[in-house]
Amino acid sequence: MYIEIDETSSTPVYLQLANQIIHHIAVGNVVPYDPLPSGRAFAKSLQINMHTVNKAYHYLEEKQLILVQPKSGAIIHPDALKVATDGEKEYLLNRLKPIIDEAKCKQLSVTDLLKLIEGED
Repeated sequence: MYIEIDETSSTPVYLQLANQIIHHIAVGNVVPYDPLPSGRAFAKSLQINMHTVNKAYHYLEEKQLILVQPKSGAIIHPDALKVATDGEKEYLLNRLKPIIDEAKCKQLSVTDLLKLIEGED
């Protein structure tokens, strides 16, 4: 699993890490029950603070995307890939709404947005 931290980004490092792990889950690079590196090992390989990795893991655990097991480490949550509930759909829509509105201001069509979402140019 390739992770790249951009020290010049305005996005906090823990969120960069969490977002990239989410991406790896979404595209199937990691699957439920796959282990994640220990916080210490991940921090060392990325040359970041161990507490930053722990913060990212906590964030992902709150979103039920990973499961942190004391003394066993972190794994991709068994239910990381599941059908969204109505509440989860509403939460995602609320987060997407400002981006959708900005895209409309930039006159992107629904087709253009779908291409962006699907990773097409």
